[in-house]
Amino acid sequence: MAEIKPFNKVLVANRGEIAIRVFRACTEMNIRTVAIYSEEDTGSYHRYKADESYLIGQGKKPIDAYLDIEGIIELAKEVEVDAIHPGYGFLSENIEFAKRCEEEGITFIGPSSDMLHTFGDKVRAREAAIRADIPVIPGTDGPVSSLDEVEQFVDQNGLPIMIKAALGGGGRGMRIVRSRSSLKDSYERAKSEAKAAFGNDEVYVEKLVEKPKHIEVQILGDNEGNIVHLYERDCSVQRRHQKVVEIAPSISLGEKQREEICDASVKLMDSVDYINAGTVEFLVTEDEFFLLK
Repeated sequence: MAEIKPFNKVLVANRGEIAIRVFRACTEMNIRTVAIYSEEDTGSYHRYKADESYLIGQGKKPIDAYLDIEGIIELAKEVEVDAIHPGYGFLSENIEFAKRCEEEGITFIGPSSDMLHTFGDKVRAREAAIRADIPVIPGTDGPVSSLDEVEQFVDQNGLPIMIKAALGGGGRGMRIVRSRSSLKDSYERAKSEAKAAFGNDEVYVEKLVEKPKHIEVQILGDNEGNIVHLYERDCSVQRRHQKVVEIAPSISLGEKQREEICDASVKLMDSVDYINAGTVEFLVTEDEFFLLK
């Protein structure tokens, strides 16, 4: 087995609470930390909790600064970091960013670019689930390139629908559509928000599952091909499609459905030889569950 060398310095490509949490963990492990901040975040608390902090994306808007892949990579090389932790949102599911880290010999603390290629893109994640015989919500086979395609989906499947960003997460780039009169505005807003948040405006369409439970299963996969689940948590309490409270274990699941969902999570990740920590998300009704991407 190859020798595992500890990190000496970790850069967190994020801000706020998530960055502070990573800094705290690194400090406990005697790992030096590097913060980045946009011009608008000059006074942000996270930059003062790291051992070093640097301005990124000078002259850019705040979100654009934290999406500046080449700027972050250049800084990481300049200050000689061993690894980059992306936190959540921003570049955490960005395939190009993970690939650039790999190319530069910097450890990306997260899934490999290959795994992000599969699961960071919701359309490819659906395809992987279908191959693994995991239930998915009826939706388009790929990103939609025009409003006409959205209307065609509605003609075939009816309303309500959900328009969703193909990349990223955190509730960004999502719009529920219940009437034809709001189709155009919802489509354009979803694309605009996806572009602003993730640097990519591709969206796809799914049927809306009404009043489901949002259940997530934590997964761990190692380099030896072992994959286990750490059971589920109920994330149904949300605001604007973002989780507010997580409850574990879920009190809404029966033992049979809990076992089916956890087994499906392991089956899916095993089918793609997943390595790292990960979360498999489901929408759950009384009788059915579907992969949520």
